[in-house]
Amino acid sequence: MSALTELRLQPVAHAQGVVALPGSKSVSNRTLLLAALAHGTTTLTNVLAADDTERMLDALRALGVAVHSDTGARTCVVSGVGGRFPVRAAKLFLGNAGTAFRPLTAVLATLGGDYELSGVARMHERPVGHLVDALRSLGCDVRYRASDGFPPLKIGNAGAVAGGTVNVRGDVSSQFLSALLMALPLARGSATAATTVHVTGPLISRPYVDITTNLMRRFGVAVDTPDGDTFIVPAGARYSSPETLAVEGDASSASYFLAAGAVGGGPVRVTGVGRDSIQGDVAFAEVLATLGASIRFGADWIEASSGERMQGGTLDCVAIPDAAMTLAMTALFADAPTTLTHIGSWRVKETDRIAAMAIELAKLGVEVTSGEDWLRVTPPTPSKPLRPAAIDTYDDHRMAMCFSLATLAGVPVTINDPDCVRKTFPGYFDAFASIVR
Repeated sequence: MSALTELRLQPVAHAQGVVALPGSKSVSNRTLLLAALAHGTTTLTNVLAADDTERMLDALRALGVAVHSDTGARTCVVSGVGGRFPVRAAKLFLGNAGTAFRPLTAVLATLGGDYELSGVARMHERPVGHLVDALRSLGCDVRYRASDGFPPLKIGNAGAVAGGTVNVRGDVSSQFLSALLMALPLARGSATAATTVHVTGPLISRPYVDITTNLMRRFGVAVDTPDGDTFIVPAGARYSSPETLAVEGDASSASYFLAAGAVGGGPVRVTGVGRDSIQGDVAFAEVLATLGASIRFGADWIEASSGERMQGGTLDCVAIPDAAMTLAMTALFADAPTTLTHIGSWRVKETDRIAAMAIELAKLGVEVTSGEDWLRVTPPTPSKPLRPAAIDTYDDHRMAMCFSLATLAGVPVTINDPDCVRKTFPGYFDAFASIVR
């Protein structure tokens, strides 16, 4: 079947319904890797079935891990290798999956072997230098195959040595810290030596690191965090299977449906994630509430309805960079301009999201200004209404999903390359169609 090149979405007047969320990408790929490294067999349920998790599964199988996946049932049974991959030489293609590329880089470099890691062209533009610097300081042999600081990478036999303190920058991607933490229990000497990771500079996207440490704890490794910049992997840490683990629904994907409920009447309820989620992006719902939406939480659901007209203002998005993209769309419905700050990490995602968002919003007739780490959106007015547009998506799933919300402002929108949503949510447009009228 050929890929769909464009999808025309008609204007809609109301949003109401229930959406069962697919599994979280961040949780799925972390648990797949941890289950593979653990002692014992782990059954994972509600695993995301999408491009990013397929890249992780392909890599684990290439490394000798026995994985039985049932896409229909959304389960994976992973036979853990007890901290050592059977295959010591492999070439791994990881697409544009940062949640696969960064942790696998750290784990394979820590273990040592003969590995090559590559991805699509955009992955080769996404920085990895701070992670490589930290791994080299631990004794790992990691080399750049093309441009310094960027994939593709070549990993050699040296491996990492536990003990002491390793520094890592936290201001480009929290995945560097998460990758190091997941890898350190595998370092030589870790049975008797603890390793301290010190974060230099500000740590962006801290909630994603909390996901990592929470899941490591479920697999038997408790990371000590005496302060906000220090993470200690204790001596004797090793991964053991929790036997079963349910993957939460994706909180980032929830943002589009909650936003639809907030600006389109509602109620719209998402299930699979709720008040007790380990994902930081559930805070998106709280931001909607501060902007005027009516929000309700349950243990495993969140519901949004329109309240007062959405407010504008300045929003610090450092903790919710992925869900913050959706706020650029709710800004179209606000009573004043909205400025999103501390979103510099957008520039090193699947595309330069600040630039892409500014270009595509402008096609709708929206006044947009931006800087290195901020974006300001001025809502339309009767004298400057929105206009129909064809939206380019830059092979970025979140661009495609975000711009579906413009239809709730009364304009038709054509989404170019809508199939890019396969990265994390293959059924997104069907789910969106199910709640709009």
